[in-house]
Amino acid sequence: MAPWAHALLTEVLQPGGLAVDLTAGNGRDTDFLFRLVGEHGRVLAFDVQEEALQATASLLEQQGAKIRSGSLKAGEPYAESGIYLVHDCHSRLTSYLSEPVPAIIATLGCLPDSDTAFATASPSTLSALRAALELLLPGGRLAVICYVDPSGRATEAEKVQQLFAGLPPEYWDVLHFSVPNRQVAPTLLVVERRPR
Repeated sequence: MAPWAHALLTEVLQPGGLAVDLTAGNGRDTDFLFRLVGEHGRVLAFDVQEEALQATASLLEQQGAKIRSGSLKAGEPYAESGIYLVHDCHSRLTSYLSEPVPAIIATLGCLPDSDTAFATASPSTLSALRAALELLLPGGRLAVICYVDPSGRATEAEKVQQLFAGLPPEYWDVLHFSVPNRQVAPTLLVVERRPR
């Protein structure tokens, strides 16, 4: 689902822009956002795991990205271009950012064959997604990839779908991508704030 998410965010993110990765993880989405905004843009990448942020920094440094010294702390300025790594829960997004954003991405659940102890959890996820929706520019998009565990449990994905299904259609457009011929496959939800 990541290539679909990336393609839909490419349409709304320009060089020099601002983007947010709510779940830095292995750094691939953060790297994708950096490639779009370029050296004059800004990307905020959140993760609760210090190891994930280190992996993200390592990947981005190979691409020539400017990683701002240390992890960003709540209330610190982020006006300069570069990548800001935020060692905090994504539910605290608005503690770090208050300006409108054209592109936000999140990968939820737990990637296959990874430690389920660090899977995203519904209460913090829903809080982060609500905050992300409030920050979206008109015409901006929030892409959410939802993984399910191998047992087929999809409670977090279902809650995210419920949240997005309840958005007023006069203000929001919601796309839902799924793979119906695979029992355990990620889904992709993309929300766009309708232009005024």
